[in-house]
Parts: sequence; structure tokens; C-alpha cells
Amino acid sequence: MAAHLDDMFSFCVDPDKVAGCVEVRFIDNIKGKGLFAKRSFRKGDTIFIERPLVSAQFLWNSLYKYRACEYCLRALETAEENARRLSGVPGLSLPHPELCCVRPELHQCCPQCQVMYCSSECRQAAADQYHRVLCLGASQEDPDHPVNKLKDAWRSMHYPPETSSIMLMARMVAAVKQAKDKEHWQKLFSRFCSRAANEEEEMAHKLLGEQFKGQLALLHNLFKAALYDDDLSRWFVPAGFLSLFALVGTNGQGIGTSSLSQWVHACDALQLPAQQREQLDSFIDQLYKDIEKETGDFLNCEGSGLFLLQSSCNHSCVPNAEVSFPNNNFLLQLSTLSDISPGEEICISYLDCCQRERSRHSRHKILRENYLFVCSCIKCVSQTDELDVTSEEEEDDEGEAEGETEGDEAEDEMTDV
Repeated sequence: MAAHLDDMFSFCVDPDKVAGCVEVRFIDNIKGKGLFAKRSFRKGDTIFIERPLVSAQFLWNSLYKYRACEYCLRALETAEENARRLSGVPGLSLPHPELCCVRPELHQCCPQCQVMYCSSECRQAAADQYHRVLCLGASQEDPDHPVNKLKDAWRSMHYPPETSSIMLMARMVAAVKQAKDKEHWQKLFSRFCSRAANEEEEMAHKLLGEQFKGQLALLHNLFKAALYDDDLSRWFVPAGFLSLFALVGTNGQGIGTSSLSQWVHACDALQLPAQQREQLDSFIDQLYKDIEKETGDFLNCEGSGLFLLQSSCNHSCVPNAEVSFPNNNFLLQLSTLSDISPGEEICISYLDCCQRERSRHSRHKILRENYLFVCSCIKCVSQTDELDVTSEEEEDDEGEAEGETEGDEAEDEMTDV
């Protein structure tokens, strides 16, 4: 049983190439679908490039002045502006400023609500897809506007580090509202897994538990007040809202963009005499030390998106492919980490590098709570006989969390969507 790729073509940069190199297949009732190679790939190959159906910058990230295009999430600060803000050195000058890829002269804002875009093309694309519904006009800064009340409620429940956004759900609704073929868009969104529980494994998504019941009810009421539409009434009943919530929680792919990072990569590619290379590398090393001292690890404009093809990739703790965003915008590149043969399943890791190094028990805990499955990859199978011991790092984290929340009667923060 293979899914048709026709509906995905408009979201791929080179759809003909994608159709010839991968296919989506149904695996079983537990794993659902998976992405499989139709031809051979060598290590380091690009499998495909894909843009999301919808994407959105994280709300805290935006509030903290990480300026990104409202549509494609491209960083809007120049590399020098970015470096000055992150390092706290207002007079900082970067060498080789010509290597910065940001073009402020092309930036445009919505004439009604003043949100910023990196280009007229992005402004028009947003208007055509969802922004006419979500544009707040003169009410952009009005805290009592229903959309702003929804955003504020989300921020009060979901503190950094962020991993999802209520605005992904809002843009799903807006995209359907604006679409001429509403049924087509609803079918596209129906391709994403949206289950809130895995009955076979007796698992429920961690953020749909009793401790978040009151917060979810508040979000549901605010979501309905801000965006209700008769044609989408099934998304606004409690069960439908939870299904949407689970959809963005389990399918949302993190997106990170940075004009400074792009500048650093361009500097790395320069052919320089040894002494100049040493000076430039020393400058960059010191810059990152200053940034770490001033800002910490939060360097990028961050958001998340829903990608049709990428969401078909299953997890492995030893993945043969990885996701990146090399164009400093929301275009996702899936590349191979090892050789892949025709018919072989293409797997990515839902865990970051540090999490993949934790014990089998710790990895399974994260995957159960956030993605509702038990991993049976070759690494997990090889470690079946290991004791169910939680990794040292996680024990430390849990100990700190218990110390912080002991005696606190408030509901937990939704920090792991």
C-alpha cells in the first residue's frame, strides 16, 4: 500500500526527482507509514528538499527579538547585527561583511499589521496562504485581541526551550479558511499522524495527561474564540482540538535559521593565507565565547513546521539520514548519513545527539512520552538485555526538577510539546 505523492509535489523543490527516488509505504498498524528509497544513495547525498505546508516562529523566540521572516523564517538581522545582539557588544564589526547573505533592502512589511518578511515574494505567499485570516491590522499590539490572548496563554504555559507553537495550529486553520479547495487542504493535513494515544501500547502523549487538563481547556476555549469556523467545526470540539494538539506535537519539525551561522560557513570556505586564516578563526572563536557568556545556547531564530515527506520518516537511534536547513530559511534538506540501497527504509532520529547517547531505557522514555511508540531499531534490539537504568544526565535533570517543584501546587509547565 503506497501513498500517492501527487499532493506533495507542490511542496517539494524538485517533485519529479522526489518521485523517482523515494516512496511512502504503509508498514503496519503499529508503525504506520514509512519512507523508502527507490534508488541507491551514497553517504552525503541529498535525498530531497522540501518546504512545509505551514510553519511558524516560536512565540518566545520572537518576543526575545530573534527577527525572522513571518513566512519562511529566514533571519532578518544582518550577521553583524546578529553578532552584536548575541554578544552584547554594540560596536562590534565583523570582517568580510560582504559574506552576509541578508538583504535588508528587500525586506517588506504587511501594510496592515507591520509584520516583517524577507521579500515581496514571501509577503505575497503568506497573504495568499493564511495571512489574510490572521492579520490583526491595527490590533497587532492589542493584548485583548483574541489571537493575542491565545499567544499570551501559550507563552504562559510553554516556556523556553520551545519545541512547538500554537500558531502552527492557527495557520492550519487559516490555510483551510483561505483555500479555494478547502477539502484538498484538509486531506493534506489528514496525512499527518494525529493520535493522542497508542492504545496498543497503552501510551498517551505526555502533554495530554491529567496535570495539563486545565491548561488544555483554557487553550481550547481561546483557540475557538480566536479562530472558529463552521467548515472546520470538528477541529474545535474538545476531541478535535486534542487531535490537532497531538498532530503538531508529534509531527512538528524544528527549524533553525541564523545569518551569523551563514556568515561563519562562508568564512570557513574562504581561501586565505595561513596568517589571515588564523586571525579569522581566532576572531570567530572569541566571538562564540562572548556569545556563550552573554546569551548561552539560544543562537538561532527558531520555529517549527509540518513537512509531508519528512513526517513519513520513522525514527532510528542509528539513523541513515538527517534533516538540515542550509538555505537559512524553512526549506528542509534530507541528506544521507550512510549508503542506502533501493528498497531500504530511510530513517531519521527524533532524538538529538546527546539524547541518542543515553541508555536504552532513557531513549525509550523520551520516545514513549513524546511520540507514542517503543523503538525497535537495531541499536535498541542489541541492548535488550541491558538493565532499565536511567542515564546519569536524566537522573540529574529529574533531581533538579523535583527540587524546583517540591511543594509547588501550580500546574506543570508545558515545556516538552
